[in-house]
Amino acid sequence: MRHGDKIKNLSRTKAHREALLSNLASQLITHKRIVTTLAKAKALRVYAEPLITKAKENTTHQRRVVFSYLQDKDAVKELFSTVAEKVAGRPGGYTRIIKLGTRAGDAAETAMIELVDFNEIYGKGKGEAKEGAKKTRRSRSGSKKAGEVKVEEVKAEETKAAE
Repeated sequence: MRHGDKIKNLSRTKAHREALLSNLASQLITHKRIVTTLAKAKALRVYAEPLITKAKENTTHQRRVVFSYLQDKDAVKELFSTVAEKVAGRPGGYTRIIKLGTRAGDAAETAMIELVDFNEIYGKGKGEAKEGAKKTRRSRSGSKKAGEVKVEEVKAEETKAAE
């Protein structure tokens, strides 16, 4: 039975698993998108997203904490400069996993894991919505009544006609 066993071991020892996830996270941060197996991608998401959250706060302490996980100066520099700047407004969910099918050699399920804010294809529609006003589905009970709007429109038209 596996009660309470939440860590995905990936059939590796602890040291091997930590080295694997560290290298995958460094490559994800550097290249913004990597292709790996589905199990590794799911384990990587759990490993990398807290590091990206830590990168939002650019302090020496947070840099040292992240470096203890990644062990790659270039990846840490990229994370705290480029990546943190892009994800600053996002409250989580920094990665996206897209299933690609099975691999030819061993029929392993492959997946592409990418940083959400660095995909221009999916990001265009959402980026425009964020810039505009927040849209809700609530009724307009607190806004101006229809009669008041008409009066303002009439006054505006009168001033234009007078000019």
